Amino acid sequence: MNLDAISSLLIDHFKEIVPLTEADILSILPKLEVKVAKRKEFVLQEGQISKHMRFIVKGSLYAYYMEENGKEHITQLGIEQWWINDLYSYLSELPSRLYIRANEDTTLIQISKRNLEILYKDVPALSEFWRLKIQHAYVNLQERTFENVRSDAYTKYRKLISDYPTIEQRFPQYMIASYLGITVEYLSYLRKKHLSRLS
Repeated sequence: MNLDAISSLLIDHFKEIVPLTEADILSILPKLEVKVAKRKEFVLQEGQISKHMRFIVKGSLYAYYMEENGKEHITQLGIEQWWINDLYSYLSELPSRLYIRANEDTTLIQISKRNLEILYKDVPALSEFWRLKIQHAYVNLQERTFENVRSDAYTKYRKLISDYPTIEQRFPQYMIASYLGITVEYLSYLRKKHLSRLS
């Protein structure tokens, strides 16, 4: 996939939410950076300050933090046409508490915070895009927080695979289990339970 094709995917993604003129697009394109991350390569590590917004063109990423016992706890999964970042670090300019790592060979488009601030002035539609995106992310975060309290593991699992039907094919079971806050063994039980109900 060449640079023009990669960039057009992000432009199309922007245009799904906000209108862009040809002049807007010409302002955006030079500010985009393409990054390729090999499987298991870190895109962000704990202690670094997140300085980019990251859009997944091809592949998949996951974000996690390390518990005191050294166990990974996955907080985000990301596939094509999703954004993945440590927004806390990006917005506060404080060191990240997360790791972001490639689950597969992954192609990303990054926009640095400095360039995005320039684009907010040059292309006001992008400011509107990010206002809507961050609102949506906040609503999803709150909904997930409520779900973790009020829903049982089977309900959370069923919602995940209903909302994202290919997610189980993209990530290993231990990552899905960690994201749901359950053991791999219990995830296996839930999958069998779900399949038996479908048959």
